[in-house]
Amino acid sequence: MTNDADRTNRFNQLAEAYSADLYRYAMWICGNDALAKDLVQETFLRAWRALDSLNDMKAAKGWLITILRREYARTFERKVPGFTDIEKVSIADEGELEPDDLKERDLLREGILKLEPKYRDPLLLQAIFGHSCEEISEQLGISKSAVMTQLFRAREKLKALLQKDGVTGNVHELF
Repeated sequence: MTNDADRTNRFNQLAEAYSADLYRYAMWICGNDALAKDLVQETFLRAWRALDSLNDMKAAKGWLITILRREYARTFERKVPGFTDIEKVSIADEGELEPDDLKERDLLREGILKLEPKYRDPLLLQAIFGHSCEEISEQLGISKSAVMTQLFRAREKLKALLQKDGVTGNVHELF
């Protein structure tokens, strides 16, 4: 009985601590609220099943992010995307953002999503989660110098995508 209670308590701590971060990361990689929520739910389901394999609670966030990334990859194996009639699509009100800010955000998001995963993942881990190069290297299983190279190249590729004429497209002074 104590083992089950400890396991449940340990899992609840993980869920409370990381659910918002996982959802934010899922939204960045898929861009769909419903799918992001499903990914987080599947991530926690897989984490519950494999909770005994997590020995170091300090590695929990990276472990959960890895599960989420793999779960997202699995969605392409088992689901065929449906098509939506463009006439039936309603555009949600974005609230407080001004039209220029919305456009910049959309351009930046589209640019990031066009990057290869090799470059996109380290950039998102740094920009969204605020991870250091060392933390990113641990999570992705690559060297710190490889992370720095990928981050540099990701920014250069994003700059090339956004600055088609070499001058415009300096979104939020990123470059």
